[in-house]
Amino acid sequence: MAAFIQKLFRTRKANRPAPAPVRPEPTAEDLDRVSKADDKREQQINELKAAPSGEQLEELATGGVTAGIRIEAAAALTDKATLQRVQKLAKGKDKSVYQAVRQKLQEIRDQEEQQQKLAETIQTLVRNATEQARSDDTKLFEPRLEALLRKWEQVESRASQKQTTEFLQAAHQCRERLREMQAEKEQLLQQQEQRSQRAETLSLLENTLEALKQQDPDQESSLASLDALQKTQENRWLEATRDTQVDRQEQKSYENLMQSLRGYISAVKRLGQHREDITALQNPADGEPDDETSASKAKAILDVVEWPKEFRRPSMLEALYRIAGKPRPVNTQKPDTEEQKQLAETLGQTLDKLELALEAKQLKDSRQLFKVAQQQLKALDHRHSKPLQARVQLLGGQLRELTDWQGFATLPKQISLCEQMEYLANQPIEPEAKAERIKELQGEWRELGGSSDRELWSRFKQASDLAYEPCKAYFTAKSGLKKANLETRATICEQLRTFLDNADWQAIDWKAAERIHQTAREEWKAAWPVEFRDNRPVQKQFDALLKQLEAPLEGERKKNEALKQAIVERAEALVEHEPLGEAMNQAKALQNEWTSIGITRHREDRKLWQAFRNACDRIFARRDAQKHEQVQLAQEADTKAEPVLAGSKSLGADASLETLQATLAELNALKSEPLSAVAREQVSNERNRLSGLASNRKLQEQIETWKHWITAKTTSTLDGAALPGHWPELATDLGQPDPLELVIRAEILAEVPSPDEDQSRRMEIQVQRLTEGMGNAAGEDDRLRQLEMLISNWCLVQPVDVVSEPLAQRLGQALEAALAPQG
Repeated sequence: MAAFIQKLFRTRKANRPAPAPVRPEPTAEDLDRVSKADDKREQQINELKAAPSGEQLEELATGGVTAGIRIEAAAALTDKATLQRVQKLAKGKDKSVYQAVRQKLQEIRDQEEQQQKLAETIQTLVRNATEQARSDDTKLFEPRLEALLRKWEQVESRASQKQTTEFLQAAHQCRERLREMQAEKEQLLQQQEQRSQRAETLSLLENTLEALKQQDPDQESSLASLDALQKTQENRWLEATRDTQVDRQEQKSYENLMQSLRGYISAVKRLGQHREDITALQNPADGEPDDETSASKAKAILDVVEWPKEFRRPSMLEALYRIAGKPRPVNTQKPDTEEQKQLAETLGQTLDKLELALEAKQLKDSRQLFKVAQQQLKALDHRHSKPLQARVQLLGGQLRELTDWQGFATLPKQISLCEQMEYLANQPIEPEAKAERIKELQGEWRELGGSSDRELWSRFKQASDLAYEPCKAYFTAKSGLKKANLETRATICEQLRTFLDNADWQAIDWKAAERIHQTAREEWKAAWPVEFRDNRPVQKQFDALLKQLEAPLEGERKKNEALKQAIVERAEALVEHEPLGEAMNQAKALQNEWTSIGITRHREDRKLWQAFRNACDRIFARRDAQKHEQVQLAQEADTKAEPVLAGSKSLGADASLETLQATLAELNALKSEPLSAVAREQVSNERNRLSGLASNRKLQEQIETWKHWITAKTTSTLDGAALPGHWPELATDLGQPDPLELVIRAEILAEVPSPDEDQSRRMEIQVQRLTEGMGNAAGEDDRLRQLEMLISNWCLVQPVDVVSEPLAQRLGQALEAALAPQG
């Protein structure tokens, strides 16, 4: 009980009004400090207006007299290091400056991140272009190049000179590759077209000859059509064989068919030229020569016409044969004996040799073989000679062409070869090249078929020996090099054997082993030339060691390929995996896992990589699709927000509080919409602006209410019940200052001047505030609270008889100045 009573009395004692504090008289030192503070504030304001340097801004942002100066200086800073230092100093001391600097640093980081992403994009494009220029993958080559060029156009202005040069060089190489691919494609199409044209030519010639053989021999063929057909197909074959390799058998088929067609056309022409003579022999007039004379003329005509045996004879020729006394069958055939078959086979072999000699332009051998072929053909009967006669005639024509060519071209060329060899003998050329050139000239001499002129041959032989003389010493030295290379190869084999004998295949560095395999092959190839016979056993040893090394390497490659195949399958399973974010994270993990796998075969690795990359592209394509969907949703949301933003932007400071609050509600409703970043920022800015307008409107109403209460106090019409419930506590916290002090304190907070007669009192109050630690510039909320304390003390504590209307007006003006809305 005693404790309760004691507590009760202590409470009553605490509720008693505190006596008014005794104000100390301001000293000269206090007055001087206040004056210096005002001067410093003016000086710092002037510094801000005079375009200060970064160091000055940093000093003002951390040591400015008022919060406004510090914030304005911080807002003008642009250097990242300076901003970081200011942020560190302002943390926990100056919230406004800290927030302003933090926002500026975030903007700088956003810009740096954007620049970093742009640099990575440029580098990726350069790398992709370079890889495509070197890639062997020609699938979709042109679309991939066009996609790279489109992306490059967007970032080219931000690329460095080196990056631009690298990309353009790679793009040029890619275009060259495209042109080469197109040229190869066109060349392939041309070759295909030429093969088709040759096939059609052969087919047309075969069909034409077959039709001529089957048609009625008395039905006259159109010589004009046959001549046109012959010339057309000759030109067609010439174009179809230009700049391309033609199969030997194909060329032979064409020559045989065309030879048959030419023979038929010539026979028809000759038959037409002797038609009248044949008719006269068939219908002799009175007084014509006897039968022996007619037979002689008929034989002469038959020899001139020389009708091809493979075509049926017209009735006119049959009659001519009868007049000539020849039987209907062609010349009497010799018995079909085994000897005739052997002779035919021998003739075929002779013609094969003749054909080879003609192709080699060996005129002497060709002449001898052709004579032998003619003798063998005469020894055959009609049945066995008929299939070979056309070929003998064709080769005879080729022999005549070769003879003409040799007569006009061989001798000048052989003299030229002698002169070239004599010139070569006097030239200081590198021995390898000189020996190669000597071989070329000797080969050209052989291709000309040699020479029957012994003097010319001796001249060429002497020049050849003289030219080769300096090469002997070189090839002798080269023989020593071959021995050294052989020893090097033996050393390589020994090193490989040592490595294989000591290799621990359970804990081996597979990449190092693969490099050893590759290096051994390269060094083996570099150890050249070698003597072929001496190298044979060493080569066998090297091949065996390589196989021994390749076996475990191949096993490891296949094992790693199986691991990569498993990764490909896991990646393909993620294509439809949900959620997408988890699928993308797993795909990235698979990419890291891929890079950790060891050696593989290059070709197989490329196939697996293409499959893996395709799966990853499909996974990330889903993300792009979602982004596209989000963009569409954002566009729809932006369209929906446009009228709300338009209505909000039309509102000014004169709008009613109800209109402002209604528009704010509409803007707040847009928070849940998937707006774009620009629209979201606009909504946020409008929401902040309208919130400020609404706050200003409420503040204006509050100022008017407080002014009304201040005036009502002077007229004793103030209703205490209408005052806020927390005001009694605020009023007592301030103590019992007189009304003039309340007004002067309000003017100090509002930073408005006091009348001249109150300047000394104002100075005292300022000194007192400095002593109490209240001299620093207060924030907006703190200023509002101090003003509310002053007004509550005016309305509740001050006696009615001490408050006056002039003081009330000054208090109201200070209140308006202090709480006037900014902007």
